[in-house]
Amino acid sequence: MLFIGVQFVIWSVTGTYMVFLNIDYIHGNSLVVNHQTAIDANSIEYSQSELLLQYPNANNLKLGTFIDTAVYSFSVDDKQYVIDARSGKMLSPINKATAISAAKHYYSGSPYIDDITLINENPPFELRASALPAWRVDFEGMSAPTIYVSAETGQLVGKRHQFWRIFDWMFRFHVMDYDDGSDIDNSWLFILAILGMIATISGIFLTYYHVFKSSKPVSF
Repeated sequence: MLFIGVQFVIWSVTGTYMVFLNIDYIHGNSLVVNHQTAIDANSIEYSQSELLLQYPNANNLKLGTFIDTAVYSFSVDDKQYVIDARSGKMLSPINKATAISAAKHYYSGSPYIDDITLINENPPFELRASALPAWRVDFEGMSAPTIYVSAETGQLVGKRHQFWRIFDWMFRFHVMDYDDGSDIDNSWLFILAILGMIATISGIFLTYYHVFKSSKPVSF
């Protein structure tokens, strides 16, 4: 029961943390501004036909905005590209200065940056590998907020802070994922649940026999 009790304490502590904090805050929704920038058709001077003439293998062509600027996004051989819809200038790959501007555009807090790093491989556990290459922009703040910007398109691909990172560890301990967190194995959770049920039933029987059955009438 002492062995099982350790995991019971872990479940209690991790469960309390996970239900105490608002899940929208944990997801980092409050870290970013939901920009709804309308596209000014008059500002588009570089037509789609011109783009297709220059890039005949372009796929998934879309017109959108990037830092309040109309841009075309498309892919060629699974690689993403972004072009300024006004001038036809290629914006990909996103350089450091543009990544900083994009991160500040997305971020809702203080604009002061603590660090910026280009990640091409071996992403941290908080960023999916499919988002690479990406710029990691760390802002100053108590929660150590981080904005991830795609190095190909400049789009927001991740938003994290220290409370999310703690939540992730809490969730791993809660589901007994003591590996790298990439693939959850419920075998330990199942075993502890069975042992917990056995311990509970055994405790009921022991309580009955040692407290009620062994009690003797008091004589005066």
